[in-house]
Order: sequence, then C-alpha cells, then structure tokens
Amino acid sequence: MKVVGVDPGLAATGVGVVSGRGMKVNSFAFGSIYTAKDGDLPSRLDRIFSKLRAVLEDEKPDLMVVEDIFSLEKYPKSGITLGKVTGVILLAGHQSGLSVREIPVREAKQVLTGNGNAGKDQLEKAVRHILKSPAPIRPYHASDALAMALIGVFRFL
Repeated sequence: MKVVGVDPGLAATGVGVVSGRGMKVNSFAFGSIYTAKDGDLPSRLDRIFSKLRAVLEDEKPDLMVVEDIFSLEKYPKSGITLGKVTGVILLAGHQSGLSVREIPVREAKQVLTGNGNAGKDQLEKAVRHILKSPAPIRPYHASDALAMALIGVFRFL
C-alpha cells in the first residue's frame, strides 16, 4: 500500500511517499513544492495544487494524509493563509479520487517520538530511524510529510 503525506506551507509544501503495510516500510521518497515569495497568492496556490496533482497522478497512492492546520495566536493571518493552502491540497486529493485524512502534528509527534511537543529535529530523527535512512531528511517540511505518510501506513492501511 502507498501513502502520500503532505505538510502544507505556502513557501514550501513538503511531500512524502511511503509504501508498506502495518509497521513494515518497503520504500519511501520525499521532496518539496516551492513557490516564489514574490508571486501573488492565487498563482502560488495554483502551483501547489498542480504540482501535487502531478505527484498523485504519478504515484497513484491508496491514501493521502495531510497535517491538520493550526494557528498561532501571535500570527493569526498565517493560520488563515495555511488554511487556504490546505484547501487546495485537500481538493487535489479529492479530485484524484483519494481517501484523505487530516492528522494534527502533535498526534504524529506523539506516535513517532513519544512526545507530542517534540521539535522538528526530534521528529526528523524519529522518521529517519523508522525509515533506516542514514542521511538527514531535509528540508524539515519533507520529513514532516514523511511523518504524515508513516502515520497513514501504520494506522489506516
């Protein structure tokens, strides 16, 4: 079974693909979809949507798991923008005919590290350990996306 995990972000959306079943991982791949900071919002959202649709078409996953949005009280506008990014990601999954699940990042951190408040570095190390990857998984958006995909393999397939 194959799961695509997505870590939404306007500047960089992480994408991770994991094949396996239960606690067994057979293969993985990861990357990021970048948008130009000087681009307008609609064109940046279109790029994320189009690139993700291409990945979904190429990979033909069984499931897509997306990091649920959150908003920091200190930066409410970033939560609204993240909601727009997540909206096009959910639409891409739906239009690809996929079952889509949203998972809070704290839940993924709890499952993979044992600590719901783990930092990005701690989560990346846990993901790397599970995948038996000797090299660091960068950028962190990609390792976060792989974390989402792993949760999908472990829990939903």
